[in-house]
Amino acid sequence: MQLATKKPTGTIPLFKIYWDQQDVSAMTSAIESGMSWAEGPSINVFEDNLAAYVGKKHAVTFNSGTSALHAILLAYGIGEGDEVIVPSFTFIATANAPLFVGAKPVFAEIEETTYGLDPKDVKRKITSRTKAILPIHYAGCSCFIEELKRIADDNGLLLIEDAAEALGAEFGGAKAGSFGDAAVLSFCQNKIITTGEGGAVVTDSDEICNLLKLIRSQGRPNNSSYFTSTTNAEYVSLGYNFRMSSLTASLGIAQLNKIDKIIAMRKKNAQRINELLSQIEEVVIPKDIAGFYQVYQLYTIRLGGNSHMRDDLMQYLSDNGVISKVYFHPVHLTQFYKQRFGYQAGELPVTEKISAEVLTLPMYPSLSDTEITYIAEQLSNYFA
Repeated sequence: MQLATKKPTGTIPLFKIYWDQQDVSAMTSAIESGMSWAEGPSINVFEDNLAAYVGKKHAVTFNSGTSALHAILLAYGIGEGDEVIVPSFTFIATANAPLFVGAKPVFAEIEETTYGLDPKDVKRKITSRTKAILPIHYAGCSCFIEELKRIADDNGLLLIEDAAEALGAEFGGAKAGSFGDAAVLSFCQNKIITTGEGGAVVTDSDEICNLLKLIRSQGRPNNSSYFTSTTNAEYVSLGYNFRMSSLTASLGIAQLNKIDKIIAMRKKNAQRINELLSQIEEVVIPKDIAGFYQVYQLYTIRLGGNSHMRDDLMQYLSDNGVISKVYFHPVHLTQFYKQRFGYQAGELPVTEKISAEVLTLPMYPSLSDTEITYIAEQLSNYFA
C-alpha cells in the first residue's frame, strides 16, 4: 500500500460537522431578529422542505429523534400490552421508545447484507399483540424495507421507519422514510445534516400530523402563536415540550439546502476508502448493493475473528491517532435489558456475531485524502 506522505495533524475524529457561511448567516439572521427564537416561521419552512425532500405530505419537527420516536408511538395509540418488533443492533432509543408508552420491544434478528431487520425473523416474532414493526436503516443504507412493508401490510401492522441515519438514502429510487406509515429522522450532530440536536416525523396522514403537533406542544392546538397572541391558550390533550426551536429550524433549512453536496462528498470519500481497504484481506468493506443508494452516515467495516481482535484494533488505531467506535453493541445485552427482561448472550446469534465484528471508522464530508490514506495505512500496519 502506498504510504501517506505525512501524518495528519492531530487526531482524526470519528466525525466532523460540515458547515459553511450559509449556516452562519442563517443563525445570525435568526438571532438578530430579536424575537421568535422559540417559535417562528422557520419551523414551518423547514418542515415543508423536509416533507418535500423525503416525499411525504407532512413533516413535524421535534427537539430530538428520541422525542420523535416517543411521539409517533403515542400518536398511533400504541400502549400497554402491545408489542413492537425492533432490532437489537441499533441505538438504544429505538428499543426504548415502546417502553416510553408502556408497550414491549420484541427483538428480531438482522440480516448480513444491510444489517437491517431480517424479514424472515420478523415474521416469526409476530404475535396477536404485535402492533408495529420499527426497522432502522443502518449507517445510511436502506434495509430491506419493501419486504418489511409487505409483511406489515399482510398482517395489518404499522410500519414506522427509524431513518435517523439515512436521510437521503434510497431504495428503488424512493427515499428511505417514504415507505412506512411514518418515519423518524434525526439531526443530531453526527447525522447527514445536523442542527446539533433535533428530529422529525414524516407522514402522509393529516390526522397523525395534527396529533403529533399536539403531543409536542403540551396538548395545545397549533392555531395561534403562544408567545404573541393575547388569547388564552386551550389545552385539549396531554402533551409534552418536544418542540424544535426556530433557531434550530433556521440552521436546518441551511443544512438541508446543501444535503446533495454533503452526500456527494461522503460517497466520494467512501469510494476512496474502499479502494484502499479492499487491499487488506482481513477487512470486509461496505458493499454497493444493486437498487440501493447509500449515503454513508457511518463507514463500518467488518472483521473476521471475534470482538477481542476488533477491540485490540480499535485500541491500536486510537494509539495512532485514529478514533473508531462500535456501532452497535446489542441492546438486549445492555445491563438494563438483561435486568428488565432476563436476556442472555446467545438469544440473537446473528446480531451478536455481527456486533462482535463491526468497527466504524472516521467518515465526514471534509475527510481529506491524506487522512484517508493514513487511516488505511494504520489498518494495513496492524494486520501486517
